Amino acid sequence: MCRHLAYLGPPVTLASLVLDPPHSLYEQSWTPWDMRGGGSVNADGFGLGWYVDGEPVRYRRNVPIWADESLPGLARSVRSGAVLAAVRNGTVGMPLMETAVAPFHRDQWFFSHNGRISGWPGSVAKLAETLPVTDLLTMGAPVDSALLWTLILRRLDDGVPAAEAVAGVVLDVAAAAPESRLNVLLTDGEQLVATTWTHSLWVRQAAESLTVSSEPWARDDPSWQPVPDHSLLTATKNECAVTPLAAPPMEGRQ
Repeated sequence: MCRHLAYLGPPVTLASLVLDPPHSLYEQSWTPWDMRGGGSVNADGFGLGWYVDGEPVRYRRNVPIWADESLPGLARSVRSGAVLAAVRNGTVGMPLMETAVAPFHRDQWFFSHNGRISGWPGSVAKLAETLPVTDLLTMGAPVDSALLWTLILRRLDDGVPAAEAVAGVVLDVAAAAPESRLNVLLTDGEQLVATTWTHSLWVRQAAESLTVSSEPWARDDPSWQPVPDHSLLTATKNECAVTPLAAPPMEGRQ
């Protein structure tokens, strides 16, 4: 499993989100509270995605976050109003390479997956067959997270709204591979879509900002609230809605 977070709000430093909180993503990389049996250390890479004047920027490495001596200086010098960050615990049998590390990126979109697809790859072969061959050949890495991203991108390219694209893919994958863990984050810098599917996610709303994180930054901070399992979260920096992730009719579902 992995740990990830996303932020929408007034510009803040990357360090204030990733390094400085008491139980920051940095600390979660080696001492997570709630991995639910999915490993104990997130040392197989990390990545940050943010926006500068509306343009996406990404920084990712296939080393533990604590091993990058350049990160603290970078994180304290960069400010952004929209951020997605992740630390990776690679699933056994999947390659450990930089292109397998979230956030995945295309155009305005950043994407992260916390979890695994059970029975990979055979369980989702039929779903993969629905994609154009060129989509499969240009996946960033031969890992389950990259396939999830590619399936979601195909629906976005077909004009499906972001929340419906994410929910549809998560439900289809869950049906094909029922023991999967499918917590995902998707943002274009203005909106955020997240799911909980057998893994942890928390949300913190302030007056002009919203943060979601696999784990709260402090156990005793009441501003953090758990997102119920099997939920879809949609948000901007000012609004947030959490709905059950069921299977209503959706444009774009296979």
